[in-house]
Amino acid sequence: MPRLAIGPDFPRGLSALAPPERAIAVNALRRFLLTENGAPHPERVRGARDARVATLRLAQGQRGVLVRQREVYWLRALLPDPEAWSFAQSHRYGVNPVIGVLEEWDAAALERVEPALRRSAGASRLFDPICDGDLLALGLDPLVLPLVRLITTEADVAALEPLLPPTQHLPLAVLGRGGSMSEAWRELDGCRALDDDTGRVDRDDLHAALVRSPDRAVFAADTDELDRVLTAPDWCTFLHPPQHRLAKAARYDHPVLVIGGAGTGKTLLALHRAAHLAEHGGGPVLLVTFSQSLCEDLSARLDQMIQDEMIRKRVEVDNAERLAVRIVADAEGRRPALVGPKARSLAQLTDEALRLLSIATGDLLDDVDPGRKPYRHMVVDEAQDVSPAQWRLLRAAVPHAPDDLFVVGDPHQRVTDTRVSLSSVGIPAVQHALHVSYRLPEEILAFGVRLRGGGPTDGLVKGLAAMFGLRGNGHAQRPRVLAYDTFEAELAGLVTTVRSWLEEGVAAGQIAVAARTMKLVRAAKRALGGLNVAVAPFHHLKGLEFERVALIGVTEGVVPETPPADPAARARALQRERSVLYVACTRARSMLYISHSGRGSPFLSL
Repeated sequence: MPRLAIGPDFPRGLSALAPPERAIAVNALRRFLLTENGAPHPERVRGARDARVATLRLAQGQRGVLVRQREVYWLRALLPDPEAWSFAQSHRYGVNPVIGVLEEWDAAALERVEPALRRSAGASRLFDPICDGDLLALGLDPLVLPLVRLITTEADVAALEPLLPPTQHLPLAVLGRGGSMSEAWRELDGCRALDDDTGRVDRDDLHAALVRSPDRAVFAADTDELDRVLTAPDWCTFLHPPQHRLAKAARYDHPVLVIGGAGTGKTLLALHRAAHLAEHGGGPVLLVTFSQSLCEDLSARLDQMIQDEMIRKRVEVDNAERLAVRIVADAEGRRPALVGPKARSLAQLTDEALRLLSIATGDLLDDVDPGRKPYRHMVVDEAQDVSPAQWRLLRAAVPHAPDDLFVVGDPHQRVTDTRVSLSSVGIPAVQHALHVSYRLPEEILAFGVRLRGGGPTDGLVKGLAAMFGLRGNGHAQRPRVLAYDTFEAELAGLVTTVRSWLEEGVAAGQIAVAARTMKLVRAAKRALGGLNVAVAPFHHLKGLEFERVALIGVTEGVVPETPPADPAARARALQRERSVLYVACTRARSMLYISHSGRGSPFLSL
């Protein structure tokens, strides 16, 4: 039986087919996996840059592009016949000799680029100060070394990015902007998906390279696994190397804190870590998030991720407030009053829950019996908005033991006035960072960072956390900021914009409209009428993502409202308002539209 590995582009190509064609292609692939009579067979590609590349006819006019080495078949893409042949001819593949991951090259495009680099090469070349040995030690492919020696400017390095594997381009980008060899090594090391020592890399072992490259392929040993991979969303199956390394770690001896900017995959990381602990951990898992709506969203996503019902039942999803309510209700035999003259405040309720939990589970500082705690593992998402009292409650709900707390957050996306470092509430976490925003293109990310103010902020970590080093993924249109004379005209412009997006084929579920106040939200809902797009306040978009986002009413006096007179309170209020707007802006994957009537928000004066 062949060993079949599915690349992320293959299911995307499959989903683009009409249902009858899709069924034919899936059936053909199942027959290929089972080596049945009449199953499609790999066909060699004339003029291929890599002899291991072949195509597989799966439906009328549709071919899979695969890379074959002995019994291992990596399905790279599903394309119409002419595109499949062209893709198969132009690409070659290799194994990075340093970290052992799979690399893909657009060899034909590199051949076309070389004459242009030769013509533009100056007398002084960018990498002249660096010897061949150092470049090769970073895993640079010997076939690319002559091309690198022609590079004159940092712009040349940037132009090569789409043509080179990330593991080749990232170290070159560091050196090209004047970084040190040790910085280039750190960038390369960040492309590892596994914590274990790679050891000696066999550059002919395609299977081992694919195992080390979870963002490039996932194996399907039988037809059930094949069906799951082909039908599951990308985020269920494929993780970028830094995400995979953190989510799938076999064991953490201390609490873990992962800091990452907008779009770096923190929520995805939290989901995968919770699923991993449910399968491999030592007891029930609590996944904590910010709000009830996010709880529902994460629960639904876990349902998609975890196929085994028994494993799924080991993960609960809740927020800190509802956890406190449950603890008090279980102890008192009735749900505590949250409204009315006898209601407790949420802070009082949290303190009472902590007291009751401490009585039930013993000394918080000496957890000799982990089984007495309500949960064995806890994963906390949106950690920047958890209060000190809530942190103490969460800490008390799990034992002091390996894999107890896994925390993800971003102080720059705080939408409350909570500012607390984990160490101050008795959680000495080991810190990790995510630096690539996989969701956001550079244009939207740069706009959001400027709007938010890229300076450091406090919270979660001891001292200040900076945004330095965060970078986007690819490019898109610049955000549009439109001014209208009246609010009625602004609403009309919103309706026109949303209708145009729908006419372009963007699904209604991939469009969000948001405003700062409920009054503006209600007005937008009335104007949009039957257009079935999400409409919500800015902070309700927290933790979600959409293809296109429209923000309305970003007007002076609304964003922000008139801040307090006290200088310290004023500064905190303004920064919180910037954070809320930043969170709303960074929900957009490809297009951001912002409008105002009258004078725009001072935050828009970038």
